[in-house]
Amino acid sequence: VMLSAVVALGLCYVIALVVQLGQLQAVAGEVARQRARSDTAAAQRAEDDAPKGTVVKVSVSGSDVVVLAELRSQPWGWIPALPLSARAVVAKEGV
Repeated sequence: VMLSAVVALGLCYVIALVVQLGQLQAVAGEVARQRARSDTAAAQRAEDDAPKGTVVKVSVSGSDVVVLAELRSQPWGWIPALPLSARAVVAKEGV
């Protein structure tokens, strides 16, 4: 019974990390799309929707907008934080 409980907790933790990684990827993609359109207000709103503690870095590489979203994920306070990151690259519009 104890082993089952530990396995169940482990699976829940992994699921929580995967959900946060999906949120990071969504934020990175949305920020990149909005920056590629030069819509800084919409890009800021997308950044504001990121999980608490997320750091969003935007750079330009040639005709592409590159966004990196990073988070020290700690879905449960008593388990050490793990670094998560997501990257999106979108071609600038109108170039």
